[in-house]
Amino acid sequence: MNNGGVSPSPLIVTEALVRYIWEQEDATAYTMWQILEPQCETIRTGLAELFGCDGEEIAITRNASESLETLLMGMDFKPGDEILTTTQDYPRMLTTLRQREKRENLKLKLIQIPIPARNLNEITAAFEKGISDRTRLILISHMINITGQITPVKAVCDLARARGIETIVDGAHSFAQFYFKQSDLGCDYFGTSLHKWLYAPKGTGMLYVKRDKIEKLWPLMAAESKQASDIRKFEEIGTHSAAPKLAIGEALLFHNGIGGKRKEARLRYLSRYWMNRLKGVPKIRFNTSFEPNQSCAIANVHIDGTNPEAVTKYLFDKHHIFAVPIMHEEFQGIRITPNLYTTFSELDRFCQEMEKIARNGLPA
Repeated sequence: MNNGGVSPSPLIVTEALVRYIWEQEDATAYTMWQILEPQCETIRTGLAELFGCDGEEIAITRNASESLETLLMGMDFKPGDEILTTTQDYPRMLTTLRQREKRENLKLKLIQIPIPARNLNEITAAFEKGISDRTRLILISHMINITGQITPVKAVCDLARARGIETIVDGAHSFAQFYFKQSDLGCDYFGTSLHKWLYAPKGTGMLYVKRDKIEKLWPLMAAESKQASDIRKFEEIGTHSAAPKLAIGEALLFHNGIGGKRKEARLRYLSRYWMNRLKGVPKIRFNTSFEPNQSCAIANVHIDGTNPEAVTKYLFDKHHIFAVPIMHEEFQGIRITPNLYTTFSELDRFCQEMEKIARNGLPA
């Protein structure tokens, strides 16, 4: 029940990864840099097609953290400039911004959003209220990782653009989970992991930078000046294997073979199946909206009067059900993320145990 952190790859992806690893070990120096690395350009093209942008706006990274830190550490700010995001944003991104705040005298401004929101307008209004004349950047998670809340990215990006504010979208959990294109977001920058909902090899990610913004953005690792306007400057990380990158191709084939919209429909069906079963059980409360435009495969549920850490430990120790406890300063709960391979019998078993705990308490 924890596919939000990382998902298992389909067999065709794992087999491709192994195949590329063996291939690179044959005349390694030549094979890696003369044969395999150039083939990664086809992966760039495939990712661009899925996201709906130009291939020259896509960099292949190792995860969402690398993509987003490239952005957050690569932008120029002045002392006193404000960066706006939420208290529920991903911890690594908040840590990155706090480091810049401490080193460069920037101001990190955090806003709270409702849990769950009654509608998307509440979230848009919270961002709009948080904007000041010092705001230079808005970081917004497309889907909040601890609740599954889908946010009104397009509305927030539109109001930011009208005020000359740049926008970064954290798409770690949205990309390949539900259907959208870059034009549906209207953001300047986007970062995601590919080993979550695209099922690509572990340690693969994607970075989107709007073409006219590439030159002004510093890479995490130094690149030559001749690469200033080249999206590939963000891939300069030293010696690395091309195998994980190339196996993204099989993940794209698997995803496209199913179809993004069909995949989304199945994930929504599985999620609503267990949520609806627990909806009327006394003491069970949801920190995630049931509205289709506010959630998909990730949901957060809490049993009043219990400790999520104790509940998840019991579920795993006694029933081999693995879920994630969320202990946030604003709320607590258990994050549940079924995937395409999840069966109804597995969801039934989870719901049965949750209902027992809600009615009778945790067994001693």
